[in-house]
Amino acid sequence: MEFVKMHGLGNDFIVMKIPTCPQNIAELAQKWCDRHFGIGADGVVLILPSVRADAMMRIFNPDGSESGQCGNAIRCVAKYLWDRSWVKGEHLTVETKGAGVQSLLVSVNNGKLSMVRVDMGEPVLQSEQIPVVHPASQVIDQYIEVDQQPFRFTAVSMGNPHCVIEVEHLEQFEVSKWGHKLEYHPWFPDRMNIEFVTIESPTKARMKVWERGSGETLACGTGACAVLVAAVLNGKMERMGTIDLPGGELTIEWNELNGRVYMTGPATEVFEGLINL
Repeated sequence: MEFVKMHGLGNDFIVMKIPTCPQNIAELAQKWCDRHFGIGADGVVLILPSVRADAMMRIFNPDGSESGQCGNAIRCVAKYLWDRSWVKGEHLTVETKGAGVQSLLVSVNNGKLSMVRVDMGEPVLQSEQIPVVHPASQVIDQYIEVDQQPFRFTAVSMGNPHCVIEVEHLEQFEVSKWGHKLEYHPWFPDRMNIEFVTIESPTKARMKVWERGSGETLACGTGACAVLVAAVLNGKMERMGTIDLPGGELTIEWNELNGRVYMTGPATEVFEGLINL
């Protein structure tokens, strides 16, 4: 089976364009994503046929679970399709499990896709839809505790659930320790992606992420969108800003007129390969 290793700001994926999803994809994802005994990646991305869009994207985490959406992965899918002439022109559409059909606008440099602007849709803020088990209809700057450690969090879904927590000293913060504990907090019935963020100005924030099913990664596109939305809701940032992740920067806009979130960032191809099933 042919695959392409790609990444969006260091959030790396095994990308395959295939006609159908293998029945044992959960098992395969666990094997392939292993960085010592497999190819190594933060997830497996399948590009499948779609009757609603140019292609359908499905994402499987290193633990075998499926993610509904991934902002870095969808940019990689766009690059895969555009660079191999599966699509033409500036605009393309990709169907996702968590966010439906998404529109993308590509920028090209020397005949290769360099940047992608993705319409990430409207953020979901209703607790039961994220989902979060909480009495508040919208969870904005609410108290949460794990192992007697208190935090304040804002919950947002961008096709997958996010818990955004502001911290003072991001570089010294124990992301893996607290991210893992919060992912499985009983308030989060479908588990949770956890973003830890330090806001530097009304137009810039730094974040680190613990991804549900993957652990700590260098970047998370939907997480960056959730960070900006949460910061706006808490009066900390403007509706357009730069989110600085360990792997690089993303530009995020929460449009005031249509309520939709737009993410702009790069996608990079690393190598092509074959794996024997």
